[in-house]
Amino acid sequence: MDARVQQALETERTIDITTTGRATGRSHRIEMWFHNLDGQLYLTGTPGARDWQANLLAHPEFTFHLKGSVRANLRARAPPIVDPARRRTILSRLLDRLGHATELDAWVRESPLVEVEILERERGTGPG
Repeated sequence: MDARVQQALETERTIDITTTGRATGRSHRIEMWFHNLDGQLYLTGTPGARDWQANLLAHPEFTFHLKGSVRANLRARAPPIVDPARRRTILSRLLDRLGHATELDAWVRESPLVEVEILERERGTGPG
């Protein structure tokens, strides 16, 4: 993987993702944060249902768009993390970083959480 892309995955947070609509089959692009824990990437959000999560459950492949210091469109897959113990471990670390550790139980029960597997880099890369 390109060194600039790797650096962005290690230090940046804001991205766009393009998912395939579970009902419409159309592309949907939204802005969100991603998290990197020891080289593993995750997508999550505050407790509650999210369209992006439902889309990824129906169609796990999506595009992970870096848009900060480097622009890159990365093909990715997002398997959901459903095991409560694993969710607790991951979310505990994320919430500690974000200063929301007291909300852990609600996040474990109700927040979307997927692991991001980068499949390959697509066209459209360059400086931010």
